[in-house]
Amino acid sequence: MNTTQARNDGPPAIALQDIIAHAKEYGFVFPSSEIYDGLQAVYDYGQNGVELKNNLKTLWWKAMTQLHDNVVGIDAAIFMHPLTWKASGHVDSFNDPMIDNRDSKKRYRADQLIELKAEDYEKAGDPDRGQALRNELGRLQSADDMEGLRNLIIAEGIKDPVSGTANWTEVRQFNLMFSTQVGSVAEDASLIYLRPETAQGIFVNFLNVQKTGRMKVPFGIAQIGKAFRNEIVARQFTFRMREFEQMEMQFFVRPGTEMEWYERWRDTRMKFHQALGLPAEKLKFHIHEKLAHYANAAVDIEYEFPFGFREMEGIHSRTDFDLKSHQELSKKKQQYFDNDIDEATGKPYGNYIPYVVETSVGADRLFLATFCNAFTKETVGEGDQQKERTYLKLHPALAPVKAAVFPLVRKDGLPEKAEAIVKSLRSEFRVIYEERDAIGKRYTRQDLIGTPFCIAVDYQTLEDDTVTIRYRDTTEQIRIPISELKARIGHEVSMERILEQL
Repeated sequence: MNTTQARNDGPPAIALQDIIAHAKEYGFVFPSSEIYDGLQAVYDYGQNGVELKNNLKTLWWKAMTQLHDNVVGIDAAIFMHPLTWKASGHVDSFNDPMIDNRDSKKRYRADQLIELKAEDYEKAGDPDRGQALRNELGRLQSADDMEGLRNLIIAEGIKDPVSGTANWTEVRQFNLMFSTQVGSVAEDASLIYLRPETAQGIFVNFLNVQKTGRMKVPFGIAQIGKAFRNEIVARQFTFRMREFEQMEMQFFVRPGTEMEWYERWRDTRMKFHQALGLPAEKLKFHIHEKLAHYANAAVDIEYEFPFGFREMEGIHSRTDFDLKSHQELSKKKQQYFDNDIDEATGKPYGNYIPYVVETSVGADRLFLATFCNAFTKETVGEGDQQKERTYLKLHPALAPVKAAVFPLVRKDGLPEKAEAIVKSLRSEFRVIYEERDAIGKRYTRQDLIGTPFCIAVDYQTLEDDTVTIRYRDTTEQIRIPISELKARIGHEVSMERILEQL
């Protein structure tokens, strides 16, 4: 969170409830089906939220496909042949360890209960005990020891936050995939799944893209799309949802070079988040101790949300697991012929199944991190005139609305002049016109949705075609010719200013 309060006051606390309330009140995120009391862990993006999220997705897409000659994009279907999920391991092992409290009837993820306990130790000044608990959790998860997880919860005195008791059931695995049926007649219908990740749509199209695009290893395939997981414990606003959006890139490399590329993409992705304006001190790497069945290396980029550091993006070295599994189950070769010369043998590398380095960021989590970071409260004024100012300090390239145009009064030709300015800018930027209330209130409304520029049209405008442009972050106002507006705003809101940092 940003603040201009004095350092000795310390940064004001930001609560997740403040974020949720602001997001709803100002058209960013609404509870889904709210008139029917909503649906847990499902959200709708409002008129401002969809613009911010689309800007983030566009920037990611440009950073992946426009800045790299060897990365292209696809858009694979949500429905896939059910054997896809057999090959990927999701049918057999896409599970979370669940535990119920018999008194509250609430269900929890056993590993998350233990993680929260470890965080409590760390907050209490005992990081060694917290790390020891995490190590034991990793050992039990690696051994698939469900009884051990329950015993650890009991030994640590972990209680249900609702009932306050430790009356726990056994721990059992719960598959997270949503299933449905495809077919016109119920008895002839086949079981299929809503995809739990977007990666497999890339893997099954590996050769289609490679051959039609004449792609040469190393190369990547990027995709943005919806995924679905039947999360039993879904919480923390848009951080963990049952329907969410992923931005993934699978980078196909020659076996033996995967760690070099893994480290390169790890650093590239961290640089991306910092270029968006997320502070370096609120970002960190978290190396996985327990690796997924397909990986030989994995690291998360975590952001410090109001509820602590949590995963925002994962970078994984997936080896050749996915392509090899699809080759075995489909009986279709997933090999690439590499005619580059191997210096060790003096011969072409020949046929092989490429290894894969994956970058996977949640669009909803990136949205939430950006929103939390932008949410700014500061004290302005002096003495008795002090007041608190709230605004969204979004990068201008990400802001839902780039500029708002206000006539000073609703008469004497000022509205018509303001509307003409809006019309001249609208083909380049999302611009809005507003004439209601005092101009100070109009400035405040735009601050609350993160509009970087407000343009005031007054009587002098009618005389010399100049306007006052107000900058959101500093509230500075300067007078410029109308003819300079497009270039000045265009420079500030250009995504290229972010991409140039990558």
